[in-house]
Amino acid sequence: MADKTPKKENPHEGHRERMRARYRTGGLDGFADHEVLEMLLYYCTPRGDTNARAHAMLNKFGSLHNLFEADVEALIQRLGCTENVAVLLNLIPALSNRYFRSKISQKLKLDSERAAGEYAISLFVGHSVEHFYVFSLDTQLRLKNTALISEGTVDEAAVYPREVAQVAIQDKVANVILAHNHPGGSLKPSRADYEVTRQITEGLAYFGVKVLDHIIVAGDTYYSFAARGQLVTGYL
Repeated sequence: MADKTPKKENPHEGHRERMRARYRTGGLDGFADHEVLEMLLYYCTPRGDTNARAHAMLNKFGSLHNLFEADVEALIQRLGCTENVAVLLNLIPALSNRYFRSKISQKLKLDSERAAGEYAISLFVGHSVEHFYVFSLDTQLRLKNTALISEGTVDEAAVYPREVAQVAIQDKVANVILAHNHPGGSLKPSRADYEVTRQITEGLAYFGVKVLDHIIVAGDTYYSFAARGQLVTGYL
């Protein structure tokens, strides 16, 4: 005799399709952080409940930005996840950084501390160690090139004035902006920050190149030497 007991509906059936449809209709604005992560995990987890996994990951790291900014080894160790999952998560801020730079780099005008500060903030997304950049500007103060000069430990990057001069000479520009980050979170310039700014400003003056500003970034805030009239030329 055939079993006529009605089958229980699977509440998760079609869930992924509904999530994708929701994103395609309204973007991510209506999504909670765990839902964003849940959907991202679809692409390295063919089957299974990624909702519970997303909650567990956020509980471990506290926030999306902490999770995405963790290095691959830390993700594998703390989450017990595969390398595929760890690389995907770690790739998000680097990919966002590359996208933003690609979109605006050739059209951006850095003619104020605000413009330079906001651009600098975008560069340091996902950087857990100190990086030092030089922005080369044309005569109209449009961004011509962004050059990474050095990267270091969590609180130190070695910078040499001759390397900055080489960038300016190669790019054939007369104006540059310096930018580096403080991963520790403090915006206050160190004694070394003042000294390297002075050395670079004096060294580039020999080649007729002006240092318009030095931007220090900590998280989503910045410190501008030009805004305080310290060592640099300032915006024309």
